Amino acid sequence: MKKGQIYEGRIQEVEFPNKGKILLPEEEKTVVVKNGAPGQLVRFSVNKIRKGKAEGRILEVLEPAANEITPPCPHFGQCGGCTYQNLPYEEQLKLKETQIRNMMDGAVDGEYIWEGIHPSPRQEAYRNKMEFSFGDEYKDGPLALGMHKRGSFHDIVNVPECRIVDEDFRKILIRTLDYAKSTGLPYYHRMRHTGFFRHLLVRKAVKTGEILIDLVTTTEEGDREFDGHGFAEALLELELEGTIAGILHTRNDSVADVVKDEGTDILYGQNYFYEELLGLRFKITPFSFFQTNSLGAEVLYETARSYIGDTKDKVIFDLYSGTGTIAQILAPVAAKVVGVEIVEEAVEAAKENAALNGLNNCAFWAGDVLKVIDELGEVPDLIVLDPPRDGVNPKALEKIIRFGVQKMVYIACKPTSLARDLELLQGRGYQVERMACVDLFPGTYHVECVCLMSKKEK
Repeated sequence: MKKGQIYEGRIQEVEFPNKGKILLPEEEKTVVVKNGAPGQLVRFSVNKIRKGKAEGRILEVLEPAANEITPPCPHFGQCGGCTYQNLPYEEQLKLKETQIRNMMDGAVDGEYIWEGIHPSPRQEAYRNKMEFSFGDEYKDGPLALGMHKRGSFHDIVNVPECRIVDEDFRKILIRTLDYAKSTGLPYYHRMRHTGFFRHLLVRKAVKTGEILIDLVTTTEEGDREFDGHGFAEALLELELEGTIAGILHTRNDSVADVVKDEGTDILYGQNYFYEELLGLRFKITPFSFFQTNSLGAEVLYETARSYIGDTKDKVIFDLYSGTGTIAQILAPVAAKVVGVEIVEEAVEAAKENAALNGLNNCAFWAGDVLKVIDELGEVPDLIVLDPPRDGVNPKALEKIIRFGVQKMVYIACKPTSLARDLELLQGRGYQVERMACVDLFPGTYHVECVCLMSKKEK
């Protein structure tokens, strides 16, 4: 087998995350390909061979899987946002559950209760936040505003009929692109570091219907020419189901291809909006973390709350607490909840939200869990972990383990990180009691995992 060779083969299975496996008996090798479904017959090229392992890229689907359907989104396959829209939702759930169950069966020591996968209450139009990127559809092509093309860091796919957001998002997207084209100003080129338009951030609350729109640009080119109030007026003319709470203009000259706040002007309204979860109200700013599927988040947090069980008269640590959503959901039935989060803006939002909800038994600390955990001055009765995608820093995990709490609940947005962290947790005396998945991201390969651990009796 050589790099660049082309083969045909059938995808036997897909492991998390997005690793389709094709066995080539004639080569005595298994090739891993992305963006395939189990059962598809595909033509693919080999693009990497390292340490006996081979990776390939699908060139063409020669024969669909028996359970494939026509994707509801016309951009599927070209846009890199979704992976499984060509499978019925029930099949997506089965695939994700099988993937995570197999992974956790290999990671967990001993018996545990597997509680399956909880579906998202919505399969379409479920996202409350989208970050769209400006670019061109192809090199030196027309201005585009949408998602990255599948497998490309540069090309942008216009997605005016994206199905994971509702009609308001689509109208705002189309109107913004039209307005950007009318200015004649260029998009920000990621390689040359020149240009003006960078991103469009749209957030919409499911419960309140409030919408926040933020146009992200550089200051290097066109900033003086850009008519922000004209842009706002163009958006306010739209007929939307929701209500625009604020229209913002954020400046970002960072070379990194991320949305970064280096100064924000309010063009209309305010720089925040409100969302509701499980009877609580949350103030959300453009860059504060909040689960992107509001209705799915309620399922996730209810699952976590059921795992925690009786919290009366107990002190709970909510580590990696974000804007304090979990802390505030637990606070009404706990003695005290202490949240720790490294993003200072999120901590300020958590404090404000706790006051908004009349909760006076929440305390929030800003800083790295690894460092702040030594300064808390309290010993928790139980701990909730909701870390970022890379999981918990091993040194921080050692400190967390030393508290010796009887119960720990780990919420993982990247199950492979949970599987890795379980090795240390189990080695230090914790055992997995129960586990479930919650599908917050229909159509994609992402899935959340909730795990309850208890300390073994000596």
